[in-house]
Amino acid sequence: MKIIKKHHTVIRWNHWINFPILASMIWSGMLIYWSNDVYKISLGNKVLFKFFPDWFYTTFNLSQRLAEGMAWHFFLMWLFAINGFVYVAYSLISGEWRYLVPHKHALKHAFAVVLHDLGINKNPLPERKFNAAQQITYTGIIIMGFFSLLTGLAIYKPIQLSWLTSFLGGYEAARLEHFILTMGYVAFFVIHISQVIRSGWNNVRSMITGYEVVNKDKKGYEYD
Repeated sequence: MKIIKKHHTVIRWNHWINFPILASMIWSGMLIYWSNDVYKISLGNKVLFKFFPDWFYTTFNLSQRLAEGMAWHFFLMWLFAINGFVYVAYSLISGEWRYLVPHKHALKHAFAVVLHDLGINKNPLPERKFNAAQQITYTGIIIMGFFSLLTGLAIYKPIQLSWLTSFLGGYEAARLEHFILTMGYVAFFVIHISQVIRSGWNNVRSMITGYEVVNKDKKGYEYD
């Protein structure tokens, strides 16, 4: 066994700071969405699924708090943007992006990761800092964060930033895009946390301390 440096300090701080910020932004966004919760899945005139029925707002005390939600959301937006900028800038400057950006065979390898996680593929995966599925997912989250800022600004200042709102398809389109991105974060949280639990303490420890304990006999280890 040996101890490997896995995550840099800045990356770890960005990770742990971003989690409560993004969770709080989703919470405050729900306080805002309550005032005009129009999104649903319908077939003709029949509503198949409505996002967040009345009992949801009552249970989690999300109703009648529009002003509070807007105040929190616009404050947290700046923290989200600054933390994201630091993460991207550090990744570019330090060269960390090389481990994060998907390579040309990423989709094929990501499919192998999914089969392995489902127990269909029994072959061991190569030891890497991020596997192909993680590379695609984490890069996607960064892109989602960028578009969340754009769509958020477009619906926050649709007159002052009319060019941006128009570019995104108009106010209603930008609002829908912002909502879809938010639901994407919720799905990511569920999958990410379940995968963290599945991977065990060693993976969690590496994000806390920056180091991971590995089997020194394993091949293809692509860390710093």
